[in-house]
Amino acid sequence: MDHFYDMPKGGVYDVPDPGFLPPLWPWLQSVINVGGHGVELFFMISGFLIPASLIRHGSLSQFFFDRILRIMPVFLVLHIALFVVGPVVGYKFFRGIDAGSYVAVFASNLLFLQDLLGLPIAQQNAWTLTYEWAFYIWFAASFTALKFGGRTVAGPLVLIGAACAFHWPITAFFCIGMLLSAVKFRINAPGALGLIAGLACAVAMYAGLTLSHPFASLLPGFLLFAMVLAPESGVSRALSTAPLQYVGKVSYSLYLVHPFVLFPLQVVGLKLVALGVDRWLLWAAFIGLGAVMSLIASAISYELIEVRLRRVLDRYLRGLFIRPSPDMQHSVSAGTHAIRR
Repeated sequence: MDHFYDMPKGGVYDVPDPGFLPPLWPWLQSVINVGGHGVELFFMISGFLIPASLIRHGSLSQFFFDRILRIMPVFLVLHIALFVVGPVVGYKFFRGIDAGSYVAVFASNLLFLQDLLGLPIAQQNAWTLTYEWAFYIWFAASFTALKFGGRTVAGPLVLIGAACAFHWPITAFFCIGMLLSAVKFRINAPGALGLIAGLACAVAMYAGLTLSHPFASLLPGFLLFAMVLAPESGVSRALSTAPLQYVGKVSYSLYLVHPFVLFPLQVVGLKLVALGVDRWLLWAAFIGLGAVMSLIASAISYELIEVRLRRVLDRYLRGLFIRPSPDMQHSVSAGTHAIRR
């Protein structure tokens, strides 16, 4: 939602321009700015799913291979597209960029190290993937250390994770997911009252993020996620509707693709406002067309990249990088023997 607010402000080429955002009431600006905090929900979901995924895989190599197949195809396609088209259209930091800087920005963004190296971020939403990969690596290292070295070995890694949560408070939301994955605590608040309770927790969570400190949002975030995980709760029932389930399915593509869809609409809007077209009309069209086109582009990205390309990559790369475990080899041999019989 924040792109529907920020992009109409202008600055498409990192130069001052009037934009086409109409004058908004302060309260409406505050409500729209809340949309920029949706990433906390993704972190809670990752914190909940990743521990079970690592245990289910039973192998670090298989776990990271599947994580790469989940995260990288969409990111990499958009990454290459941006670095091919960006210099042509003069998009932001590409204006006047030299070859050395081009390679440095390309490589640092590919490895999610742009913030660490103080270089520009290419895909504006991809900053969250830096935190995601850091969480994957930290949890895998901590789990492995606890499994083979016990608490003495895992303790320093846990302390490092706690220090990171204090330094980057947004990462504390991973802990909510991990905690609910471990304790199986659920809040089954059914019906309309349960839905109202969930909405109240969501409001409290985002109020804490906007008006106070991320740590103030942890408790309402914990309560909200505990309701989401309860199958019969009002919140879970509301989220189980077919349209929201589909949006959830394509949410990763939607998250990364929509800035690319909105960019040409932003350019057109800037040209039309210079011709005197009403700002409210332009903003409404930008939101309406942008939402529809983003969903369409996300559906295409999901089917072509997340499903088909990922399937092809899995088929041809898994055997090159992942060796079947003895149990898996036994299962394959038994299956082959059964087919021959």
